[in-house]
Amino acid sequence: MDDKIHPVAIEHLPFFITAPGQTDILFNVMVVFMLVAILVVGNLYFQLHAFPERMAHRTNVVQMEIVAVLALISLFTHNHLFWIAGLLLALVRFPDFSSPLGSIAGSLERIAGQRNSGMDEPTLAVGPHSTQTLPSAPPPGRPAESVVSDLDEQIPGPTPDANTPKEGH
Repeated sequence: MDDKIHPVAIEHLPFFITAPGQTDILFNVMVVFMLVAILVVGNLYFQLHAFPERMAHRTNVVQMEIVAVLALISLFTHNHLFWIAGLLLALVRFPDFSSPLGSIAGSLERIAGQRNSGMDEPTLAVGPHSTQTLPSAPPPGRPAESVVSDLDEQIPGPTPDANTPKEGH
């Protein structure tokens, strides 16, 4: 090919104009720049999109799951209202109602004498391979103190020392 400049062209050409058959350096630089820019902007978009979900990690589990579902819905539907709702839900701290209610229920079970709350009788490991069943409530007509004394007889415990004062003396 002829390396001479076309007669109509100006004498000084900008750096981004290449001769025919040469590598276009500006095009290659722009391709790399656009790929990097798309990856950076996409990463920023996904980081911003996951912001309500990261904020909700300090709340309770149900609230965090609702925020995560709202974020996914907004991602797939491109409806920003779901993202805003998830962000607002992540910002608001709901009080924990389940812990006090569980504590109240446990206390009421203890008051009613239902310590097991419907579970099997508790067992106590006495030996390496044996277990004994502990009664949860005294049988009718029998005081609770007699059940405790029966348990003391069944369960081997530490032997009292001669130096330990006995009750009632």
